Amino acid sequence: MAEVIINLILILYRTILYEFELNSMDIMNKSRRKTLALIGGGFIAAAGIGTTAFVTTRRPHAALAPWQNAGNYEDPRKNALSYAILAPNPHNLQPWMVDLVGPDTVILYRDPNRALPHTDPFSRQITIGLGCFLEQLKIAATLSGHDVSLELFPEGENGPVAIGRFSRSATTDPLAAHILGRRSCKEPYQMTAIEASSRSTLQAYANIVTDPEMVENLHSLTWEAFQIEMATPSTYQESADLMRIGKQEINISPDGIDIGGPMLETLMLLGLLSREALTDPGSEATQSFLSSYKNMLLSTPAYAVITSPNNDRLSQIAAGAAWLRLNLKTTELGLALHPVSQALQE
Repeated sequence: MAEVIINLILILYRTILYEFELNSMDIMNKSRRKTLALIGGGFIAAAGIGTTAFVTTRRPHAALAPWQNAGNYEDPRKNALSYAILAPNPHNLQPWMVDLVGPDTVILYRDPNRALPHTDPFSRQITIGLGCFLEQLKIAATLSGHDVSLELFPEGENGPVAIGRFSRSATTDPLAAHILGRRSCKEPYQMTAIEASSRSTLQAYANIVTDPEMVENLHSLTWEAFQIEMATPSTYQESADLMRIGKQEINISPDGIDIGGPMLETLMLLGLLSREALTDPGSEATQSFLSSYKNMLLSTPAYAVITSPNNDRLSQIAAGAAWLRLNLKTTELGLALHPVSQALQE
C-alpha cells in the first residue's frame, strides 16, 4: 500500500463569539502581508492586522490597505495577485516574488531570504504556503473572467516555483466570494459541536475527524508538540524574532506574527508588560498565552487532516491548494480553522 504523508492537521470548530459578517474595513485576519515585489517594476501593497479588539485609534490602517485595494487593478494578473497575497503562509513570511512576463504570464519565485531554518528546515511548510498562494491566485482570477494554467517547477526545485498563464474563462469559482473573509484563526473561542451536514460537506476537502477517541489522541499530540516547540530555544526564538508588537511595528513590518490591541499596548505604556516578557518563554505573559492555547487545543471538537501519497514538492504544493480551498469553504460555512502542524515540523 502506498505510503500516506500527513501534510497538515487543522483544528475545525464552530465559534459562537466569532463574527464572519465583516466588510472590507473590518476583516480581521491574524496574518499580515508585506509588499509583493513585482520583478521588473511595480508593486502590490500587502499587509495585515491584529485582533478583533483593535479600536479605531490602535488599528494599523497602513497594514489594512490590501483588503481595501484587492480587486482594484485593470491588469487581470495584478488583480488576481492582489488577492493571492492574502493567502495563508507559515509564520506569515510571505515568501513570494512575482515577475510579470508579456501580456498573460506570471512567474512565481520563492524569496530565498524568507525561510524558517529551525521550524521548517526542509522548506516543507514554505512550499505548502506557496501552494496556498497559487490556488488563491487561480480562484481570484475567475473574478475577472480568467483561468490560470500552472507549470510547476519548470526548471527543477532551484528555479521558479511556477509559471502561470492567464486565459479567458466564463466560470467564476464560488469560493472566490470568501477570500476577504478567510482567516487562519489562532484564538480560543467558545466552541460547540459541528453539524453533521457541515462535516459531510467538508469531507470532500479533507479527512474530517470527529471520533471521540481519535480527537482525544489528537488533543494530546498537538498540545505536546506545541509545548516542545515553545520549550526548544531555537524554535521559540525563531517565532519571537518575527513578533510584531503593537500598531507601529505592525504597520512598519506587516509580516510575521502580530501581537497588538489597545489592552496590550496600554499595559506596555504603563510598564506592566514588556517586549522582553512577551519573548521570554518563562515569563508570566508567555505562560498565560500557553494556558489559553492549551484551552483552545483541548476544547476543539473536530480536526481536518490533509494527506498525500508522497512528500515531494508537487505534493506539498497540492497540500497548500487543498488547505486554501478547505479554509475558504469553512469560511463559507461559518466555521473557524486553525493549523496545528507542530508535530509535522522539524
